[in-house]
Amino acid sequence: MKKVSIPKIIIYIFLIIMAFIYLAPLVWVFNVSFKTNSEIFTAPFALPKAPTFENFAFAWSAGKLGIATLNSFIVCIVTLLLSMIIGSMAAFGIARMRWKLSKLSLTYFLIGMMIPVHCVMIPLFTRFAKVSLTNSLVGLILPYLTFALPITIFIMVGFFESMPNELIESACIDGATIFQIFFKVCLPLGKTGLFVTGLMTFIANWNELLLAMVFISDDLKKTLPVSLSKFVGPYNTNYSQMFAAIIIAIIPTIIVYCAFSNQIVDGLTAGAVKG
Repeated sequence: MKKVSIPKIIIYIFLIIMAFIYLAPLVWVFNVSFKTNSEIFTAPFALPKAPTFENFAFAWSAGKLGIATLNSFIVCIVTLLLSMIIGSMAAFGIARMRWKLSKLSLTYFLIGMMIPVHCVMIPLFTRFAKVSLTNSLVGLILPYLTFALPITIFIMVGFFESMPNELIESACIDGATIFQIFFKVCLPLGKTGLFVTGLMTFIANWNELLLAMVFISDDLKKTLPVSLSKFVGPYNTNYSQMFAAIIIAIIPTIIVYCAFSNQIVDGLTAGAVKG
């Protein structure tokens, strides 16, 4: 029988504890979403006596989560695609092309990672109001894209710089253009970075509340986090329906993460070359 070392046992125990800390709140929210308000206060940690799906039905219809989910998908997918395309192109130009301002350009983009959204929210709102971009999904996509580009460029620059020069030199010898080198050589090898930045961008924008709440006032254009705020009132909160709405809101992020997490691991060997 193979012996397990004490350090490995400690690591396993630590991972189990961390998994419990992260999963316990999610399991509890899922459990209480099938209860009534009175049952939540009388037995918050017990299983529901008579599980009901009425909370989900009410949350979906009264909270208008259907149109809110669609709006969130539109904003997140458009931002995701634009940030991956523009960010990877900018990163390729900085990492693999030789020009005087490449390092300065990278520094310029990295400065964007240091600027919190709270500092630019009021100037953005006033500028967007003048050009009629408030209360529109385009008015959300533009700032989301702006704040997603710095981290995308930063990560992709690291991937492009780590690629062997021999691959690009071979493509140049074969007569490949700069666009062919980018799309057929570098971009496939950098798919790990694309999956990482894509997941980060999607999840961050899916859960974003502040900009969406300030910029959007029309109920038909509100995103999912803003619609969830309707279930919390100044004098009364329906916790069972609110928890049901939270479960509906987090299901897409769980599906997206489970669908693409394995591809991130598989992509770790995509750029491997034999010496």
